[in-house]
Amino acid sequence: MEQRVMDRLGRQVGVVGLGAWQLGADWGEVSEDDALATLHAAVDAGVTFIDTADVYGDGRSEKIIGRLIEERPGLTVATKMGRRVAQTPEAYTLDNFRAWTDRSRANLGVDTLDLVQLHCPPSPVFEIDEVFDGLDTLVAEGAIAAYGVSVETVSEALTAIARPNVASVQIILNAFRLKPLDEVLPAAEKAGVGIIARVPLASGLLSGKYGPQTVFAEDDHRNYNRQGESFDVGETFSGVEYGVGLQAVDRLRPLVPEGMTMAQFALRWLIDQQGVSVVIPGARNPEQARANAAAAAFAPLSAETLAAVREIYDELIRPQVHHRW
Repeated sequence: MEQRVMDRLGRQVGVVGLGAWQLGADWGEVSEDDALATLHAAVDAGVTFIDTADVYGDGRSEKIIGRLIEERPGLTVATKMGRRVAQTPEAYTLDNFRAWTDRSRANLGVDTLDLVQLHCPPSPVFEIDEVFDGLDTLVAEGAIAAYGVSVETVSEALTAIARPNVASVQIILNAFRLKPLDEVLPAAEKAGVGIIARVPLASGLLSGKYGPQTVFAEDDHRNYNRQGESFDVGETFSGVEYGVGLQAVDRLRPLVPEGMTMAQFALRWLIDQQGVSVVIPGARNPEQARANAAAAAFAPLSAETLAAVREIYDELIRPQVHHRW
């Protein structure tokens, strides 16, 4: 698999990683055996970067990944912190950081976390110097090797990139969320900040597998968070109204090259964006993990195809999401 360097992180990673939210919670039930099989399949297919969070299954995802890295050393594991408490800027203190990272270190079974990201904190947090001083302290103490941020908006990303020790920015980026292409990716590339593209398949919409009659499980956020009832609505279908998303997918289908699935097309589109370090699709089983990783082996999409994706975005998706995030 193609490797890309994340300069401030000081590591190179396979361009397709694995997002482990599905292996913790909020996507329907995944057994621990299935989760481990999925992780091993991803690594066998060339994945070297795995993204998780302390709240995915209340630590379940981290613990399962901890079992993996005992057997498969040399991987880069990124976790996230900050959503175990009420989302107020006052919660982002060094004491809390120590408690949260200690818990993640125990869950993962490591002394030093590879990368810790603030997990979509309130916007004012990005302006507080003491927050980043605290993160620098964790690096100095050896609890974490590096830190980054996961953001909801372009403005949050740009503020974070300006911080001298932020190693990475994780942001929603896919064929239904093009706004980061204009400013965030160029700024990050110039600064040496890694870009981790999350929600790359728009919560599965861009897999092309769903239709008007699809029913999602009661414990699946694509059921219970469509209006942002539990967390930012932009995390579910990238904030796109489900019916409009299905229309856009139908428009995209003819663009998919022969031999490539719709999901692989969506991932290849992301890989082709200048400044993207790693794409982190989720997977619920080994077959999905292998298919996602295989997207890196396809040839880059043509300029005409890339232009057609933007045209569909501008017509159908932009009015719903571009001004919001």
